[in-house]
Amino acid sequence: MRRAAVLGSPVAHSLSPVLHTAAYAALGLDDWAYGRHECAEDGLASFVDGLGPEWAGLSLTMPLKRVALGVADTVSELAAATGAANTLVLRDGRRFADNTDVAGIVAALGPVTGRAVVLGAGGTAQAALAALRELGIGDVTVLVRSAARAGDLRAAAQRLGVDPLVDDALADPARTSAVLERADVVVSTLPKGAADDLSGAAGVVLDVVYAPWPTAFAATAQAAGARVVSGLEMLLHQAVAQVELMTGHPGPVDAMRAALDDAVAARAS
Repeated sequence: MRRAAVLGSPVAHSLSPVLHTAAYAALGLDDWAYGRHECAEDGLASFVDGLGPEWAGLSLTMPLKRVALGVADTVSELAAATGAANTLVLRDGRRFADNTDVAGIVAALGPVTGRAVVLGAGGTAQAALAALRELGIGDVTVLVRSAARAGDLRAAAQRLGVDPLVDDALADPARTSAVLERADVVVSTLPKGAADDLSGAAGVVLDVVYAPWPTAFAATAQAAGARVVSGLEMLLHQAVAQVELMTGHPGPVDAMRAALDDAVAARAS
């Protein structure tokens, strides 16, 4: 039996088991199983140390994306540049850290151009900077509550070779709305509920929060005429990339999307 799992805290809500299990079924990997484990930052190293040779990989959610770099033997250029990893591939006794959140954001947004605004300064915001770079967008503003506390994001931007404007307008909803009104692309990486009072977003809006959906921010943007993209799209495509990294097989997008849609519908019923 080959094993993989998602780790984080809290992790009970994670839909990663749905996605990866559907992928294994579609790929005919009958001897693969995917689980879910609650794990805090200070428990990651011991958890990984205790894994046997049957383990192929781990999906890592908050708050483990930064500390994952410290338990890896090798780190991809992208994970090193963003300062965060959401994937740990276990092979031949070695641990390889990568960041598939970037691929998830790129695929979720699709072809986009113009001015971009990122809300938040955490690990997912840093992945968003990398994704916007890959999409060819250089005009990026990052809205934060405190510019003085955005040191990790600034460092990631420097490693990525990008130069976003970091603005503490997020502390003022009116100022934030004025910035959002001028944006062609908006990526909100804020936690659940933190963007509920924001408005003004138009163009293309990706809200990485997907439960419940639509979020208040997404609903407001859609009412204003924006093309709104659910965080479920990002979740799907980052998982597709993870499946390939862990199994060596291309992720079966259609089968994974169908399973995700079914799981979301079941939760809503």
